[in-house]
Amino acid sequence: MLPERLHYDGATCSIGAALDLVGEKWSLLILREAFLQSRRFDDILAAVGCARSILTARLASFVENGIMTRVAYREPGMRPRYEYALTEKGRDIFPILVALLQWGDKWNAPVGKPALVLRHAKCKAEVRAELTCAKGHRALQADDIYARPGPGAVRTA
Repeated sequence: MLPERLHYDGATCSIGAALDLVGEKWSLLILREAFLQSRRFDDILAAVGCARSILTARLASFVENGIMTRVAYREPGMRPRYEYALTEKGRDIFPILVALLQWGDKWNAPVGKPALVLRHAKCKAEVRAELTCAKGHRALQADDIYARPGPGAVRTA
């Protein structure tokens, strides 16, 4: 017998929908740069190292999907240009990137140790992503959690 959650259409899965927007290498690296305060096209391009056409397409998609917004600016004597700022929707991706950074630091750091350390601005302690429940139980692991169909689930069988 299949677990209850497998009787529901995977097309309504929020993970799949999120991956459609941000689920490839260049998108995540562009978002990393946005969180590190890179806002201008050339700065993002230099840091990420993708082709201009890829960056142009990803930024356009982020703007179209409400993850970033274009903000006009103009250097003296230059033509108007745009910076890219994260929206609330975009800023909500930050915990995902922190969790991915933690995982990469633990299991796949290219030089064997973290290249980037995130610290809380007020107390200087290292920042980490952590699963908690609504009642305050902390440091939850996969074995502590179970899944059930939510209000948007569509039954298949």
